Amino acid sequence: MDLYEDYKSPFDFDTGVNKNYLYLLPSMTFSPPESPVLKNSGLLKNEAIPEGEDAVAAINVEALSEEEQEELRRELAKVEEEIQTLSQVLAAKEKHLAEIKRKLGITSLQELKQNISKGWQDVTSTNAYKKTSETLSQ
Repeated sequence: MDLYEDYKSPFDFDTGVNKNYLYLLPSMTFSPPESPVLKNSGLLKNEAIPEGEDAVAAINVEALSEEEQEELRRELAKVEEEIQTLSQVLAAKEKHLAEIKRKLGITSLQELKQNISKGWQDVTSTNAYKKTSETLSQ
């Protein structure tokens, strides 16, 4: 059994954004994934985004009108606020998770033991391990 056989990432590397997950954004007003709102929001654009020094060279701030700069500043503030909100939600969920584990008596040591046990079980179930075991036992 291949460990990566059944796993499917929610991130679609071909299109850049898997639109099935966009409805989770608070600013999308609970639009279903096939909604035209997503297409008009600009989130599904396939254009390449330059990185590093190329980004500075590719975007000439002086070429942007004052209106465009202000719009980008508003969008930047909005995205930063969303990131902050998501960070706070994640922190709250992690705290809740820790509380549930504490109530169940699950300790870090128990989790480590379970992870090692599961990892060893996964290793021993691979074809490579089985073949190597058979070869060494002969």
